[in-house]
Amino acid sequence: MIVVYTPEGGEPEHYDASTLKVSEASIVQRTVDMRWQEILEGLERDDLDAMRGVVWVIKKRSNPSLRFGEFDPGVTEMTSRMSNKEVERYVEASFAAGDANDEISREDVARILHGRIEDVAVDPEYAARLVDRLAAEKGPKEEPQPEAEAPASSPTPTSSTPETPSSDSSPTSSTSPQPESTTSSSTTSTS
Repeated sequence: MIVVYTPEGGEPEHYDASTLKVSEASIVQRTVDMRWQEILEGLERDDLDAMRGVVWVIKKRSNPSLRFGEFDPGVTEMTSRMSNKEVERYVEASFAAGDANDEISREDVARILHGRIEDVAVDPEYAARLVDRLAAEKGPKEEPQPEAEAPASSPTPTSSTPETPSSDSSPTSSTSPQPESTTSSSTTSTS
């Protein structure tokens, strides 16, 4: 996730949470009293503490003496957006889910994505082009499936003629020797 910080009267600044080092993530966790997974989830919901912590710790790279209390943006000055990589994963997964559902076309998926992804992408134009490109591609359910033909010399699985065993090591019940009976039977002997 990218935190977009736009100070009053200033230009938007982008802070990519995925660039944090483990030590920096640990500092953010302790400072905002949230676990890293909660911070990531918070970024998806525009949680103010999560966004503030990420921007602050990245700003500390160029200003090591910056204290958390000294970085106090306005509540409307920060928002989070999906990076291009996150957009790619989300859009590709959405089309894959649509392809797996016979009731949804790729055009339907594209229409839904256009209504959502551009508002949450850090680069809305990139997101729109990606959706359009993937919508134009044929999905697995739209490609014609070649018909498989069985070789003429071998019976098909639905054939009414039985197959002959091809190996002596795996006899079928019809070719296996029957076990001898263990009960006594009367036999006549000729002398």
